[in-house]
Amino acid sequence: MPERIGVLGGTFDPIHVGHLVAAVNAHHALGLDRVILMVANVPWQKVGDRAVSSADDRLAVVEAAVGEVAGLEAGRLEIDRGGESYTADTLKELADLHLGAELFLIVGWDVASQLTSWDRWEAIQQLATLVVVNRPGAGRPRGLDGAGWRVAEVTVPNLEISSTDLRSRAADGRPLDYLVPEAAVRCLRSRGLYARGR
Repeated sequence: MPERIGVLGGTFDPIHVGHLVAAVNAHHALGLDRVILMVANVPWQKVGDRAVSSADDRLAVVEAAVGEVAGLEAGRLEIDRGGESYTADTLKELADLHLGAELFLIVGWDVASQLTSWDRWEAIQQLATLVVVNRPGAGRPRGLDGAGWRVAEVTVPNLEISSTDLRSRAADGRPLDYLVPEAAVRCLRSRGLYARGR
C-alpha cells in the first residue's frame, strides 16, 4: 500500500493551534500516514510585506509544537533547498524521495480559491490531491469544480487566529496560552522571537 503523505506548508511565524487542528483532522479524516508541516524558507508571497523571522527559528518553534503528536512532523526541505519556497518544487522533491507515495496538499478554504495564482499550479495539480480545510457550512471554494483538481474536503472547528495578532501579543508580553502550544511558546520566548526592538 503506498504511503499517504500530507503536506501543510506555511511561514508559521508563529505556528498556532489552528495549523495543528487542520493537520490532525486531515491526518484522521483521510487516513494519512503522516502530515509534514513544511516550513517555508523565503515565502515568496510575503517578500517585501514585512520582516519574517529566520527559517531556523520558525522551524524550531514548529518542531516544539508538533513534539510527540502522532503523525505530525516538522519539515525542512524548503529550508535546505534555500531561496524562495515554491510548493511545486517541494511536492516534486517529495515525490522523488518517496517513490509511489500519494501526496496530499492541505490548504485553507481561503487559499484554495487562489491556487491558480501560484507558481506552476498545474504541476501541483498533477502531483497532489488538494485537501481543503474549511469551517462547518463554508461550502466548496469556487473555481475547483471541473478544473482538474482532485479534491478532498475536511471540516474543522472555526478558529480565527491571526499570526499578526500572536506576534503583537508576544511583543507586548500578553498570554499566548491555548493559542500556541505550550512547548512552542517556551521555544519562541527562549529565542527572543517577536520581542520589541528585535
